[in-house]
Amino acid sequence: MAVYARPYDPARPVVCMDEKPHQLLDHARGPLPARPGHDACQDSEYIRCGTCSIFVWVEPLRGWRRVQALSQRTRIDWAGQVKQLLSVDYPDAETVVLVMDNLNTHGVASLYEAFEPEEAFALAQRLEIHHTPKHGSWLNIAETELSALTRQCLDRRIGDLDTLNTELSAWQNATNTDQRQVDWQFTTHDARIKLRHLYPKR
Repeated sequence: MAVYARPYDPARPVVCMDEKPHQLLDHARGPLPARPGHDACQDSEYIRCGTCSIFVWVEPLRGWRRVQALSQRTRIDWAGQVKQLLSVDYPDAETVVLVMDNLNTHGVASLYEAFEPEEAFALAQRLEIHHTPKHGSWLNIAETELSALTRQCLDRRIGDLDTLNTELSAWQNATNTDQRQVDWQFTTHDARIKLRHLYPKR
C-alpha cells in the first residue's frame, strides 16, 4: 500500500497491470434496431468465436490507461507488453514501478524467454516489481479498471479481435481524455488490520 502513497514522479511512475480472458461472441441472427414504438431486439442465440486476453495498464496518479486484446496470454505476450510499456509508453522514465498479481507469466523470466539476454536485462533493470499477495488481487488498481471496462465497453457481443481492439481503443481514448485519476484510500495501516494473516508477527 505504501507504493500507492508515493507522490507523483514522472521519472518513477507507478503503473498497475492486470489481464482477463474474454470470449468473442457473434450474433447467430442480426439484431433488430430500435424503431418508433419498439425496442431493439437481440436473439438469445449466439456464436462462439474463440477467446482472447485483455491487458490493462494504468497509471493511477496521471489518469492514463492502455488497453489491448491479444489472441493469447503467454510469457512472450506479456514480455512484449512490458517492452511496449518501457520503450513506447515510458521511454524517458528511469524506472517503472509495476504493480501486478502473481500470475505465472508475470515475471522477469518471461523477458529472458522473449528477448536476447542483453535486451531482457536492460528491460528488467528499469522495473521495480511489486506483486499483490495471493487472494489479494483486489489490491491492484488495474483490477478495478478492468471492472469498469467490462461494464462500460464489454456489455455487448463482439465477434472478432480487430473489432474488439477498436472498441477498447475508443474506451481508452475517452478515459484518457477525461484523465480520471484514482484516489486510493486503503492504507498500509488498514492492510495490516484487514490482511493481518499476510503480515509477519513482530
